[in-house]
Amino acid sequence: MERINGLIIKAISGFYYVEAADSVYECKARGIFRKKGISPVVGDRAVITPCEDGTAQVEEILPRKNYLVRPPLANLDRLFIVSSAAQPSPNTVIIDKICAVAVSKGIEPVPVFTKTDLSSASELTEIYRRSGFNAFEYSTQDQSSRQELLSLLSGKISAFTGNTGVGKSTLLNSLIPGLDIQTGDISKKLGRGRHTTRHSELYKVGGGYVADTPGFSTVDIERYEIIRKDELAECFPDFEQYRYDCQFTGCSHVCEKGCAVIEAVNEGKICSSRHKSYVSMYNEVKDIPDWKK
Repeated sequence: MERINGLIIKAISGFYYVEAADSVYECKARGIFRKKGISPVVGDRAVITPCEDGTAQVEEILPRKNYLVRPPLANLDRLFIVSSAAQPSPNTVIIDKICAVAVSKGIEPVPVFTKTDLSSASELTEIYRRSGFNAFEYSTQDQSSRQELLSLLSGKISAFTGNTGVGKSTLLNSLIPGLDIQTGDISKKLGRGRHTTRHSELYKVGGGYVADTPGFSTVDIERYEIIRKDELAECFPDFEQYRYDCQFTGCSHVCEKGCAVIEAVNEGKICSSRHKSYVSMYNEVKDIPDWKK
């Protein structure tokens, strides 16, 4: 039969569900993929051959524009970094790390602050907007924030990340009526929730696709996505207009004399919390040999 192009929208136990030609095909990948070390993932653009029984075979994975190692996701346009305004409290260092990883992969990071009925996140939202990101507060009771989020999903493949308990599944359920992704109660003892999503899947919403994946916490991204120290400043867009004006070539923008980035921080042009996160990230990777990355 004729080959057709499609999008992998779900992956479970070696089966891939590919949306193509207004249908969804249950597929197995060709054995040659295993020999070549290729593993299809959700978000991949794939070439499939439909079979007479309604299933199909994955013949080819088309080139990816980006890829996250864990959870495995490909071809993301936007990464929504979900943090709660309270219970648990937001951690700006973690938010900044995930923003930097997204920028390094050509993914647009969008910080989203939930549970704004418990505490205001206006100051945090302003920090990230000043830093060049499309950040905003989200409330399931506020239709304007829902419409703003839906507009960002249109025509894109997006994913939501954040530590358990910040309201990712609740947010998705409010966006997609009837989706009913299970949510775990907050554990008061641990200060976090229990993530109950079972598998990776893309859901159609707002004219685009949204991924919800099991265990998609910021911890996984921090562990598996490491940025080289000489590339780190490029992942902070708020540094862009200053980092070329440093007194010395090869400035690390950490503590050097004549650093234009540090001067911009002191003058309030760059948010101090952003620079503190940068320094923390730089110190974490500066002594890691390339082969470990």
